Amino acid sequence: MVWLEYLLPLIFLFPMAAMAAIVLALRSLYDARVNSPFDAHPLRTPGQALRNRLDQAFSSLFLNGTLGPLISLAPLVYGMGRMLFVDRQDWVEWALYGLLSTVLVLVFSLLLVRDYQRIRRLKLGLACELAVGQELERLIRPDAHPYYIFHDVPTDSFTIDHVVVTPHGVFVVETRARSKALGSNGKELTQVFVEHERLRFPHWQERRPLYKTRQAAHWIAEWLEKNCGISVPVRGVLVLPGWEIDTSEAADDILVVSGDGLAQKLSELLLGELDDALHDKIIYLLLERARLMEGKPLRQPSV
Repeated sequence: MVWLEYLLPLIFLFPMAAMAAIVLALRSLYDARVNSPFDAHPLRTPGQALRNRLDQAFSSLFLNGTLGPLISLAPLVYGMGRMLFVDRQDWVEWALYGLLSTVLVLVFSLLLVRDYQRIRRLKLGLACELAVGQELERLIRPDAHPYYIFHDVPTDSFTIDHVVVTPHGVFVVETRARSKALGSNGKELTQVFVEHERLRFPHWQERRPLYKTRQAAHWIAEWLEKNCGISVPVRGVLVLPGWEIDTSEAADDILVVSGDGLAQKLSELLLGELDDALHDKIIYLLLERARLMEGKPLRQPSV
């Protein structure tokens, strides 16, 4: 029967299919998310959203790097199996197998390049997130110095990198990682000029970082006013780690800094005065927000 000539060669693909199944089973090893042993809630650290995306990127690199060779060789292995069950070789058919393998090799090569570039960007972003988070941790003091820091605060449609609650206002901190530009002399160009609506880097300009910072600050201000019943002083902060910031033409609603001495700058900024009741309510609302977005409401304290 002619159809057996096409069915029987599939036997040679079974070992490759078994290896692919093992690869898919090992993919879960790249999930580094852990839950608290006390309440089973996901543990969050500075840059947790980027950590999750980095895990996904490494998982994609692992799959493309291991499944790619298996899938690319599958047409050739199938064709070699066909040789055992046919009396006459069809070179056109062999050419099609070779062409298909070549196309698959090119596709997986492009996917690996994409994963490599994505991982580089995410690692740079995570490094900046961790540096800013470490700087913000210096705000933490005993009860006499009531600062509270939240990382990866979820909104309705995006995530805010950091929210800092101080006795004098609330700061929404966004971090953006950008690689340094090189000048004609080979030296790094590290100065960025801040305007009202855009950032002017040495060889390019961007509007989105300022827009996203304003969006995050606006969302927090509206959300706190809705839940607290009064207006809460909120200011957006955009951090560009490693850059020299020129704010001579910047707007007053957003603070753009390099990150050096960030904790001291935030502690010295006086947006307004938060009484103890409002200060504690803001902290509770942000804690509740994080728990609700995880599907686990925060219990109202008994006292």
